[in-house]
Amino acid sequence: MSTILLYRRFGIFGYNFVKQDFIKDLTFFRIEQPRERLRCPLCNSSDVWAQGGEVRTIQSLPIGSKPTFVTLKVPRVYCHACKCTRQCKINFADPKKSYTHAFERYVLEVSRLTTIQDAANHLRLSWDTVKDIQAKYLQRKFSKPKLGKLKQIAIDEICIGKGQRYLTVVLNLITGAVVFVGDGKGGDALKPFWKRLRRSHAKIEAVATDMSKAYIKAVRDNLKGSVHVFDHFHVIKLFNEKLSDLRRSLYLTLTAQGKKLVKGIRWLLLQNEEDLDAKGKNRLDRALKLNEPLAIAYYLKEDLRQLWRQPNKQLARLALMAWLLEARESGVKMLEKFADTLEEYQEGILNYYDYRISTGPLEGTNNKIRKMNGQAYGYRDLAFFKLKILALHTTKYALIG
Repeated sequence: MSTILLYRRFGIFGYNFVKQDFIKDLTFFRIEQPRERLRCPLCNSSDVWAQGGEVRTIQSLPIGSKPTFVTLKVPRVYCHACKCTRQCKINFADPKKSYTHAFERYVLEVSRLTTIQDAANHLRLSWDTVKDIQAKYLQRKFSKPKLGKLKQIAIDEICIGKGQRYLTVVLNLITGAVVFVGDGKGGDALKPFWKRLRRSHAKIEAVATDMSKAYIKAVRDNLKGSVHVFDHFHVIKLFNEKLSDLRRSLYLTLTAQGKKLVKGIRWLLLQNEEDLDAKGKNRLDRALKLNEPLAIAYYLKEDLRQLWRQPNKQLARLALMAWLLEARESGVKMLEKFADTLEEYQEGILNYYDYRISTGPLEGTNNKIRKMNGQAYGYRDLAFFKLKILALHTTKYALIG
């Protein structure tokens, strides 16, 4: 093998090829560093005196499917300038690592297309070695996202694994990149994010969250001057939960005939009217005719969806006032209570017309996180899992563990 081939194909520069050995299906290249290239690792002086060395074997790029290793004697030199003895640096591998830089890059390329275990099996490595290579790359590239140009964000939590373990995720709504992953949920989980945000001097224009009081307080205390938009999907989701509770409570008061009609229509109630097929619409109509409070609540749900389809904020406010009045005059306690809730949060709801944002993109990201976690059957290393989430927007292939 020529010295230039070492450089061009294996990324090894400044060494001479000595010999090659084949042991079973493993290939070993013996290389050495010329005397004139020895340098002090501290001051880079060439005025050094060789004093033995240590033999190391480092894994390099495979040839075909066969593992390849580089064997060399790492010189130990005495520097006349520093007056000390040190081991020379290796320019093609990190200290205390058993693989070259070129091999590290190859592992990253393979692991983008496969699971960690598949990459480890293919390259004859341990699972932990492949994971550590990934973690080092992710730490360098994604551990500290730049926040200076952040303008619009969404905040939500996600439950991972068993035992009600939560992570709080902050998404850049313009780029689609996750910029923060905090432990737990609520305001306390966001404290490290606010600290980094202040240091970055970012000017957040708008933030989308659900109607959690913890998020309201956190945004009010830390994002003064920004527009807080309450996610409309969460508003409808909250109403659907109340609608399901109403159906359940009314079911207990019905006759056997009525119970037969109302039983099993929960998903019909929660679907949008335009998404129902003829059979589902017919069954829902028969159930609603039987129960007036349920019918009123269902049709008010459909009216509530129109709140986010108005041409401007002024007309949306009028539509909201009309809906609140109708709900309070319905005689249905669930609707009366929900009207009080909407009135309390009306400014955040109507802020949608100042910034038409929602946590919808973050919900999509959370689904990817759940899928990634499920495919990996959970992550033992939470720090590594967070790094994978921060890099999620760069994923081009199937999500893998």
